[in-house]
Amino acid sequence: MRFVQIIDFETERIDEMEQLIEDARQSLAGREGGPSHRILLKDRDTPGRYLAVIEFESYEEAMRNNERPETGKMAEQLTALCTREPRFLNCDLLDSRELK
Repeated sequence: MRFVQIIDFETERIDEMEQLIEDARQSLAGREGGPSHRILLKDRDTPGRYLAVIEFESYEEAMRNNERPETGKMAEQLTALCTREPRFLNCDLLDSRELK
């Protein structure tokens, strides 16, 4: 079953966060595992609030990814750019489809 982690965070430095994520994506290109899909949402009602929706092939794959040293380092760097501690939601993906 696919697994999704939703990260609710606030920052005034989204460009720096995006660069860190892109750098990590490039350094991990071609490696097995890791996230399969990402959506970044900006809250229109709360300035500086974002939601990152990260999809994995499975819960187990997500946990293996979390154990990687480079994942921990990136999480520390991203958290340092936040104005509050991120909140994490762990979800099993029951359905995903295009509606149009």
